[in-house]
Amino acid sequence: MDIGGKLILNADVTRKVLIAFLRSEIKRFGFQRAVLGLSGGVDSSLSCILAAEALGAENVLAVLMPYRTSARETTEHAAQVALMTGVRTETMDITTMVEPYLLKHRDMSDVRRGNVMARTRMVVLYDHSAVWNGLVVGTSNKTELLLGYGTLCGDMSSAVNPLGDLYKTQVRQMARAVGIPEAIVQKAPSADLWAGQTDEGELGFSYAEVDKLLYLLVDERFTADEAIAEGFDARFVATVTQRLAAFQFKRMPPIIAKVSRRDVGHDFLYPRDWGT
Repeated sequence: MDIGGKLILNADVTRKVLIAFLRSEIKRFGFQRAVLGLSGGVDSSLSCILAAEALGAENVLAVLMPYRTSARETTEHAAQVALMTGVRTETMDITTMVEPYLLKHRDMSDVRRGNVMARTRMVVLYDHSAVWNGLVVGTSNKTELLLGYGTLCGDMSSAVNPLGDLYKTQVRQMARAVGIPEAIVQKAPSADLWAGQTDEGELGFSYAEVDKLLYLLVDERFTADEAIAEGFDARFVATVTQRLAAFQFKRMPPIIAKVSRRDVGHDFLYPRDWGT
């Protein structure tokens, strides 16, 4: 099976669908504006461009939120995309926000420190959302969501997400189609949470390889054994399937204990656009 070929998108059609999605969903909720965190990576760059095309650049606020150890190219690439799209920008250095907490917990692991930074950035975004009167647009792609590779109440939080059904390799396809600079598309994916941190280094495998496996397991509903029969390493398949199961809680609203006749999320299930 040519799995790589299955992941190739019709970029023009997908672009129109995602722009229409953002425009209709944001306006459905009574908003005209959007806010997003612009990190200089390919995901946030694509979300920024799509939001600008959906709502008009003047209605999009991109917030740059560096930390003192952030790579210089992170801010440079974010600024490049902001200039390219014409969106409004604001820079909020989160160093003075997180340092007091980090200094009290000097033994924190890099992962814990990264989670603090990610959640602090979301505090900034949602506060700007209130001031700007715009919904927060997400930047998490399908690969990250399936693998649980993100911070709950951090970078995984948003009101609408145009990228959540695009695998990382598909995000790169779309990025090239909309004209995102190749330096951004090709650089090693990283949340830039500590020096030398990369997504693939933490995960232990490449996006290109895991996207093919996830496509079989999720889109084609292959069993683990069927994926192995397609040539995937058994340990790799076991690692990915375990992550799929373990991080389901990150992909769902909090589970509510049912004690009444109609509880939120089970019995109270009006359509999302109910009342419009």
